[in-house]
Amino acid sequence: MKKLHLPFISLILSLFSIQTVELNAQLQDFNLYNEPVDITPDFRDFRNTYYVAEDLVSFDPASGQGVLRYKRHEFVTRMAFNNMMGGLSEVDANEFPSNEYAESPELAFSVEFVSSKTIRLRAKSGFEVKSDQESLMLVNGFAPKDHSWKYSKTEKSHVYTGEFGRVEIDFSPWKVSVFDQTGKLLTSTNSMQDNRGTYTPVVPFSFVRRASDYSRSFSAAFNLMPEEKIFGLGESFTGLNKRGQKVVLWVDDANGTQNETMYKPIPFYMSSGGYGVFMHTSAPISCDFGKYFNGTTSLLIGDEELDLFLFLGNPKDILDEYTNLTGKSPIPPLWSFGFWMSRITYFSEEEGRDVVEKLRKYKIPSDVLHFDTGWFEKDWRCDYQFAGSRFEDPSKMIKDFKKQGIETCLWQLPYFVPKNTLFKEIIEKNLYVKNNKGNLPTEDAVLDFSNPNAVEWYQGKIKGLLDQGVAVIKVDFGEAAPYSGLYASGRTGFYEHNLYPLRYNKAVSDITYEVKGERIIWGRSTWAGSQRYPLHWGGDAANTYSAMSATLRGGLSLGVSGFSFWSHDIGGFVNKAPENIYRHWAPFGMVTSHVRSHGAPPTEPWEYGVDFTNAFRDAVNMRYRLMPYIYAQAHDCSERGLPMLRALFIEFPDDPGSWLIDNQYMFGSEILAAPLFSDDLARNVYLPPGEWVDYQTGKSYSAGWHHIKSGDIPIVLLVKNGAVIPHIALAQSTKFMDWSRIELRVYGEGETKMQALLALPDDGVLRKLVVEKSGNEYTIAENPFGSKIKFEIK
Repeated sequence: MKKLHLPFISLILSLFSIQTVELNAQLQDFNLYNEPVDITPDFRDFRNTYYVAEDLVSFDPASGQGVLRYKRHEFVTRMAFNNMMGGLSEVDANEFPSNEYAESPELAFSVEFVSSKTIRLRAKSGFEVKSDQESLMLVNGFAPKDHSWKYSKTEKSHVYTGEFGRVEIDFSPWKVSVFDQTGKLLTSTNSMQDNRGTYTPVVPFSFVRRASDYSRSFSAAFNLMPEEKIFGLGESFTGLNKRGQKVVLWVDDANGTQNETMYKPIPFYMSSGGYGVFMHTSAPISCDFGKYFNGTTSLLIGDEELDLFLFLGNPKDILDEYTNLTGKSPIPPLWSFGFWMSRITYFSEEEGRDVVEKLRKYKIPSDVLHFDTGWFEKDWRCDYQFAGSRFEDPSKMIKDFKKQGIETCLWQLPYFVPKNTLFKEIIEKNLYVKNNKGNLPTEDAVLDFSNPNAVEWYQGKIKGLLDQGVAVIKVDFGEAAPYSGLYASGRTGFYEHNLYPLRYNKAVSDITYEVKGERIIWGRSTWAGSQRYPLHWGGDAANTYSAMSATLRGGLSLGVSGFSFWSHDIGGFVNKAPENIYRHWAPFGMVTSHVRSHGAPPTEPWEYGVDFTNAFRDAVNMRYRLMPYIYAQAHDCSERGLPMLRALFIEFPDDPGSWLIDNQYMFGSEILAAPLFSDDLARNVYLPPGEWVDYQTGKSYSAGWHHIKSGDIPIVLLVKNGAVIPHIALAQSTKFMDWSRIELRVYGEGETKMQALLALPDDGVLRKLVVEKSGNEYTIAENPFGSKIKFEIK
């Protein structure tokens, strides 16, 4: 019998794995298990009772604490011109004994200040057993207090005035209005009185009491301005501007990048009007930004308590304030900014060594090799053990890779099938999410990360791998925490489902930091606060230009949601990437904060032939030469809560055109990137105000629309005039880079004084260099590095 070679067996297993993934794709809107929870129907249900905010009963200006009266309503019908219409109408109480329950409840409401640019609005819908608990979403557990706002009172309002804005709280009818420092109205709560000029039945600021289970949820309704645009809400693949959309915030295995569900929903958005909103909850949320009624934002929040933070300022101010509250992204290690080589999946030490050897043979600079689902004895069956039959000495393999400048990444997930050897232990130690009976909600045991014992057990498994030399763990899945499950926290999935990715991200990041001293994961699912545990990638994109374009929108949207670092599977994930798409996707990946080739095999560039390998190498070489720029921009983003992959309006908020672009971006503060989403080598590019220089050709352009052909590398890259971009000599790994010699490329036509940001890996401190022009020569006027670096200016 002829012996089959291991790589051939691995290839067959790999193809079988991919085929299985395709068969298991989730169907949406089929009323299936763990589908996204949209609570919109609860606010249009004739069985429910609606309590509309009416007037302020009392208010203490010193504390910002008050009492708000709500009027009871129900939906009623009306026939008009052969159309049946529905709308809210006041009703009497329906409880018995009637003297025991309020017809118009008077409930707690407060206005607090977190900083000179951050306002907190809170309201309760009833009695709460535990209030003001520590929150995992907030970086310090609790929000700070600011006392700089000054109080005054008018005939109709309580007024607080700060350095950057003003808040007015009308007595009756109750309304909260927020203004900027110039007196411009930014937004205000929506009331019954606001809606009397329309026949459309809008649900104003209120809460609902469900007839089905007596639970309560809020409708935080705000008035929208005519030209207002809305951005953020996580890694959303739909149109970048959410005005006119309904967005459901529920962590979901989106199974791609071209539908409306999200791996990474974030309950935060910003408005082009100069404010942002953080909905501080993990309950399901349905946001309607003028989709149902053009003039109203309806934040339908599942929580019984409303807790909103409003941030004032331009996009950079808003992101800084939001990430001051929920946490900024720490800097991942330098090697993580190198190229990650992966596929689904490498099955053996032999395969891994072969790939590393060829990366060096073909001179493809790289820093990470990733083993996906196949490093266990049984593919996908996560037991945290290298397959003894296919990995002779994994610790030695990892050490050998390190010598070549390659770190090792391993895949895993928090779901354990019954055949997993760890399944019994998880059950016996009570580490799993339960159903109403205390049993399993599905066949799998899902780790309960709200249980400290489960976290400790799980981190022990991860630590064993890190101790072997593994550098980073792929934190895959995390979107399927059972909605109906009972958790050790004492809450159900209604509150724990969305929080699950944050707990999951934190567990892996914390143990990695404890063992390695580095904040690094490779995660897919998130919630508010997950940006503290970088980094995350964009899920399972199709191998099409359409999916590539949608992937960019998702990355831009996540960046507007407080995430500095993000990546995506270049070429797409689902099938073998067509060469033309892979060729254009690769440079897009190279000018993203982090870059990985991953998906159905083959993903290795040499498998596509000599010409493709040369083109791929050129793109990777460009990235590695740009590493000083990338590393410095990463530090700047970390310090200020900014995204590396940046929507144009973040950098150019005063330019109306920049708010309209969703297929270009700023890569850091100085480089504009316009990927090619077709086989054409040219595309229309919008340039914000200023002069721009083509990074590849040196051609100059002024602001406005241009049809620009790419250089040899198929992407359009332009540098802001006045920028100084640091470069480094090419190396095959960041480990082998010589940071004592830096080249400064000056793009300064007409400029006499410019600056560059630079951070060295040995201390990680961001510093500014000042370059001045004297005659025809450039010199360094301010050099904080002294003789530590030899600079060459070009």
